[in-house]
Amino acid sequence: MDALFIWYPKCSTCQKAKKELEETGITFTLKDIVTQTPGADELRDYHQKSGMPLDKFYNTSGKQYRAQDIKNKRLTMSETEQLQLLSENGMLLKRPLLIYGDQVIIGYKPGIYLSLK
Repeated sequence: MDALFIWYPKCSTCQKAKKELEETGITFTLKDIVTQTPGADELRDYHQKSGMPLDKFYNTSGKQYRAQDIKNKRLTMSETEQLQLLSENGMLLKRPLLIYGDQVIIGYKPGIYLSLK
C-alpha cells in the first residue's frame, strides 16, 4: 500500500519527516502543500479518517494564520467554510500530512513513522 506524503519542501521539519518515512521502506507519493493543495473534499476525507478536531489541521504557528486572525475567524465558520479556506491556501495547513491507508498523521514527531512498518 502506498502512502501520500503532503509536505512543504522548504520546511526543515518536513525534510526530516520525509527522511524518516524513507527509512521505513513504505512507498509514497509526494504532494507539495502549496502547489498541489488538497481540495476541500480531500481535506474532508482526511479529517474524517483522522478522528481529530478540525483545528488540528491548521498551521497555528504560520505567519498567514496569525496575520489573517484565523484563530478567531474560524470560530464563526462552518466546517465546510473552514475546509474551503484550508483548500485555498496550503500554508494554512499543518504539515506534513501523511495519509497511509485509513491513517492520517498530522504534523511530525521523530519516530512517529517507524511504528507504521
